Amino acid sequence: QVQLVESGGGLVQAGGSLRLSCAASGRAFSSNQMGWFRQAPGKEREFVAAISQSGGRTYYADSVKGRFTISRDNDKNTVYLQMNSLKPEDTAVYYCAADVRPVGAATRIGDYEYWGQGTQVTVSS
Repeated sequence: QVQLVESGGGLVQAGGSLRLSCAASGRAFSSNQMGWFRQAPGKEREFVAAISQSGGRTYYADSVKGRFTISRDNDKNTVYLQMNSLKPEDTAVYYCAADVRPVGAATRIGDYEYWGQGTQVTVSS
């Protein structure tokens, strides 16, 4: 079992920054590939970013590449999503997810077994 708790969401103006955190407990954190997804109102949940167990490999959706950075601290059992140059279209609920059987890049919802409750990010224009 893995428990995930996101924090750091909020309201920010376009062009601003936010850093999301996801604290994990349960199964050995360093064994899990971790990811961030988001879901905007009326839209399907979509991949944002993922990071390998050691942090050596990262993957990004084209829509956030160059603006968002995923990182992790295995000593603190935490994964982060630094979001810069935010746009109104980044408005969504952001979810942290854990892939406990990682095989290659995990960019699909079905790759992940555990999910947090989500944190709201709202970007005003």
